This record gives sequence, C-alpha cells and structure tokens, in this order.
Amino acid sequence: MTGSEAPAAAPPAPDRPRRATVREWLGLAVLCLPTTLAAVDVNITFLALPHLSADLGASGTEQLWISDLYGFLIAGLLITAGNLGDRIGRRTVLLGGAALFLVASIAAAYAVSPGMLMGARAVLGIAGATLIPSVLALLREMFEDPKQMGAAMGVWGTSLMAGMVLGPVLGGLLLRSFWWGSIFLMAVPVMALLLLTAPFLVPDSRDPAARRLDLPSVVLSVAAVLPFVYGLKTLARDGWETAPVVASAAGLLFGVMFVLRQRRLTNPLLDLGLFGTRALSATLVLALLIAFVMGGVGLMGTLYLQLVAGLSPFETGLWLLLPSVVMIVVGNAAPALARRVRPAHILMTGSIIAAAGMVVLTRVPDTSGLAVLLTGITVVYVGGASVGPMAPFLVMSAAPARKAGAAGSLASTAGELGVALGVAILGIIGTVAYRSRVEVPDGVPQEAAAAARDSIAGAVAAVPALPADSGTALLASARAAFTDGVHIIAIVSVVIFLALAVVARIGLGHLPSLGDMPRPGMPAESGQRVEERR
Repeated sequence: MTGSEAPAAAPPAPDRPRRATVREWLGLAVLCLPTTLAAVDVNITFLALPHLSADLGASGTEQLWISDLYGFLIAGLLITAGNLGDRIGRRTVLLGGAALFLVASIAAAYAVSPGMLMGARAVLGIAGATLIPSVLALLREMFEDPKQMGAAMGVWGTSLMAGMVLGPVLGGLLLRSFWWGSIFLMAVPVMALLLLTAPFLVPDSRDPAARRLDLPSVVLSVAAVLPFVYGLKTLARDGWETAPVVASAAGLLFGVMFVLRQRRLTNPLLDLGLFGTRALSATLVLALLIAFVMGGVGLMGTLYLQLVAGLSPFETGLWLLLPSVVMIVVGNAAPALARRVRPAHILMTGSIIAAAGMVVLTRVPDTSGLAVLLTGITVVYVGGASVGPMAPFLVMSAAPARKAGAAGSLASTAGELGVALGVAILGIIGTVAYRSRVEVPDGVPQEAAAAARDSIAGAVAAVPALPADSGTALLASARAAFTDGVHIIAIVSVVIFLALAVVARIGLGHLPSLGDMPRPGMPAESGQRVEERR
C-alpha cells in the first residue's frame, strides 16, 4: 500500500446490520406509490358505477363484476406473485406489474363496453397482485437494521391506510370534475414515475436456489382462493344461496389439495415450513383476525351512518375520515414505540383498547347515535392500528431472505382473506339479527314487506311509498333491528380482540423490542445468523 492510498473500507460485521442510506429512503418513497394506488383502486370503482353504467349500459351483474374482479384476482394470485418474485427477481416482477397496471389503467379509462372494462379490471387485478408482495420483499432487503425497518414499515403502512382512506375522497373529486375514466388515469403518472425511478433507487433480489414454478400448485392456489373469496362476498351481499356456498366449499377443497401437494414437493410454491416459526404464524393469525373485525365493523358502521343516521354517502365518507386519520397517526407511531417496547406488549394493549371501543359500540342507540358510533370506531381504530404496520414487519423479520416474496404474499393474503371473512360472517350475523327482530306493520304491500324483512336497505326504500304512520313505524323497527345487529357484532368482536391479546402474548412474547432485535434472518433468542444474504 502506498502512502496516497486510503485503506479499504471494512465490510460490516456479521452481527451488525447495514444501515440504510439516502438512496434506500428515496426508494421507500417510490415503493409507497404503488402501495397507495393499489389500495385506492380497491374501492374507488364503487363511486363510478352509476356513471359508467349510464355510459356503457352495464347491467347489475356486470357492475358487480367490474367492481369485484380486481379484488378477486389480487387475492387469488398473491401467493403466485410472491413466489415469482423470489424466483426471477422482486424488482423485475414489481416493474413488470407496474407496466401492466399502467397499460390496463388506460384500457379501463377508455373502455367502450362493459366487457372491455371487465377485462381491463381483471388485468389490473393480476398486476395489482404483484405489487405488495414485491414491495414488502424489497423493503426487507433494503432495510437490514430492525429500527430502520420498523420505521420503513410504518411509512409503508401509512401509505397503505392512506390509500384506503383517500380512495373515496379522490374518486369523488375526480368524478365531480371529469368523466368516470379519470379514476383509472390517475394511475398513469404514478406507475410511470415508479418505472423511471425504481431501477436506480431499488435493488433487485431473488432466491438464487429457486427453481421453476410448479404450475399445478399455481392452478390449485388460484382455484382455492378465488371461489372461496367469491363465495364469501356473495354470501355477504345476497345472503344464503346455493351457488356461493358451493363456491366456498370448492375453494376449501382445492385449498386442502394445495396443502397436500406442497407437503410432497421438494421445492413447493408455498413452503409450509414457514409456519413452523412461532412469531410468523402468530402474526399471520393477528393480521387475519384484525382484518376480519375491521372488515365487518367497517361495513356495519358505513350502513349505520347511511341507513340509520340518514347521512348521504359523501357525508358518511367525511365523518369516517376522523377515525381513519387517527388510525393512520397511531399506526405510524407504533413502530417507533416498538423500538423500546416489546411488540407483544404493544399488540396486547392495542387489542384491549380495541375491545373497549367495541364495548362502546354495544351502546349505540337506534336514533341520534352518530357521536357514540364515531367514538367507538375511533377507539377501535386506535387499538387496532398498530397491527397494520407491525404485522408485515414481524412477518418479514421472521422469514428467511430467500423466502421474502412468499412471506410478503402470506401477509397480504391474510389481510385479504380476513376482510372477506369479516364482511361475510359478521355481515351474516348482523343480517340474521335484523331479520329476527324487524317487525313490519300491517297493511304494507307484500312486495315491500318482503324487501323490508330482508334488509334495512329494503325497508328504507319502501318507506316513501307507504302511508305516514306505517312508514314511520317500519323505519323505526328496521333501525332498531339493525342496531341490535350492530350490538351483537360488537360483542363478538370484543371476544375476538381479547383472543388477539392472548395470541400476541403467547406467540410474540419471546420477541425483544426493535432496539434489541437482531437483523432479519436471525433468531431473536440467540442473535445468530441463520441465513446468508445473497
């Protein structure tokens, strides 16, 4: 070595994680863009249905498929997309999905028929399935330090929740000023920016030992999730009917076949060994159940505000912004708190707080209940918000780097299935409670009486055509019956949240705080590396 030569920089110690630089933080900002957009696209189409129906002549069935296809295909393809990233490269899959999302968004915006729009929505679902698993796997690669990874997951979780909250608001603003296709065109600049910047700011990574995808497993995974989610959503919307029950049962059967095949393969699509990690399994249960409760309560709260409190859809969205903003703030603060406090303690406390919020919801009256409902939902969101960013962090921390895509797909699938289960099962509980309690006054025409006994929406729709006394009595009975259903759902949710506290204590109690946690891929108990990074 000459005197003018600087000594070579020493490589990071094996037990000391690499610190993220400005490049990684800029890359995080870029990766939050598709996350927010994917969340916005889940529910923004509902607002545009009346407009596109009038323009394209979409029937009621076609409108349902236009709104549902996106979510169905995301849920069905998450596992495949996550594994594809592990095999060919997570950034490669992300950029391919972004390009496909951009093209499909343009096709949807300028669709000239319901069939073309349904096809575009299907392609959007396929592209959307590649985004979140790839993003989570890339964040796992970019942020090795547990404290930084926790902060990054908090920012990412905020972008996800912001997309869910802002979707209806953005949709309303666009539809007020432009035609219905504008809600799809907003994806174009977002995905274009991702395609231009990600190659420079986001590293690529994959599993070097991965083999080709097992196509029968891909088919079985899609055949398991798609009919199961379709059946649940249809049951929630239409009640007990043969077709959705058969679809859900078929999904379960294919799910069993999928699991049996994974157990026989040496290189499975889904490594069942991941579930042997206590922290990962417990976190997936937490993510599933919190999504279950949030999905069901969100549905019932929205219906209460419109059909019991009598607010318009726009007013309902504005009032729900308050608890949603609180949820974003608390959810973003949870990873920072976890730097000093064990995750189990945070999640236990959050679950107990959410249970208290559910107790408040058992006191919602059937008249003038806006303040009580919003208070209860806000407390529930405060308690449950910590699971949003903490769950993916804990899943990605517990999984080996070579399985990061598969782990990310599991975290996303748990959320998707949880929401579908919650909307269906809690929705059915509320419907059964309503139908057993509603009383239709004498003299109401048979068709209107049948609609009123079926749902509160049917009762509210029947009231204007009835005499004043009969209409007032029917509306009061329907609102009281629906509110009773809200109370029952709240009681069930209290039990679920208390069970979540137990799961957090048993499944995550051994994990240290983020400040003491070793780098991802190392067991928390020993701090020894279990896997070599690529």
